[in-house]
Amino acid sequence: MAFDPRSTGFWNLPNTLTVIRILMVPVMVVLLLEQPSEWEAVVACAIFVIAMVTDVVDGYLARRWGLVSVAGAFLDPLADKLMVVSTLVMLVPLGWVPGWLVAVLICRELTITALRTIAVSEGIVLAADQLGKFKTAFQSTAIGFLLWHYPTRFWPPDLSITVDAHSCGIVLIYFALFFALASAFNYLSSFFREAGTARR
Repeated sequence: MAFDPRSTGFWNLPNTLTVIRILMVPVMVVLLLEQPSEWEAVVACAIFVIAMVTDVVDGYLARRWGLVSVAGAFLDPLADKLMVVSTLVMLVPLGWVPGWLVAVLICRELTITALRTIAVSEGIVLAADQLGKFKTAFQSTAIGFLLWHYPTRFWPPDLSITVDAHSCGIVLIYFALFFALASAFNYLSSFFREAGTARR
């Protein structure tokens, strides 16, 4: 039977892209098991960028084609978190990102996920805020640069323009940390405010 990208079953294009993103996670882990060569770093960066692009594409297609489902709504953010968390954890022993920073980011994700679960059980809707979107944008870009890692000289050679990818990634991940903490505070404030209103 031919593959139908708009199938109302599980195996439509949006869900297939999500599953592919999940399958990319162990590939990323293997690439980062030992100190990656410059070539391996480029491949890891490319995989991460593809995963982030398909994250946007599958969500867009699901909404446009009316294929939003419970399975897709669960797997899509799961695939995103698996890729981001696995990559950050693998970068710590390489010395490419501070371990404490990764711990804070992971704790933030766990806290917000738990908070959303509690909110749903209480009938409270916590909409995604702008700070969280900034966090995601800075975090994804930062991880891309951290995976790229090695200084790169751009063409033409006579200009001698070298980009220190690692330093760019470190600066961006601190911006991501700021927005992660700010958005977490915003979510917590909104939850307690809504919970207090509901009780009254």
